[in-house]
Amino acid sequence: MGRTNPTFRDQLRAFEARWQPYRRTLRRRDQPHFDRLIDQAAAHADAAGVVNQRDPYQPILLSIALEQERRLTTLEERIDDVDQPEDDAVQN
Repeated sequence: MGRTNPTFRDQLRAFEARWQPYRRTLRRRDQPHFDRLIDQAAAHADAAGVVNQRDPYQPILLSIALEQERRLTTLEERIDDVDQPEDDAVQN
């Protein structure tokens, strides 16, 4: 029987384990941010698993970038919503 590739979720867990010494040496204030990046990669595990890469770094980084882009877009939309009433008031 042939060997199967590890799943992306398995690769992500291994990645996180390899980077634990790095995480431990981060300042405490930065550790939750590191954890959030791993969570962002996990949020797109289904899509990353379809790529079936031997090296998980590219899908991990793209998943994080995608999540960051989504968060930026959401914040920009919120800023636009806050700015909109001021523009309406100036016109009236």
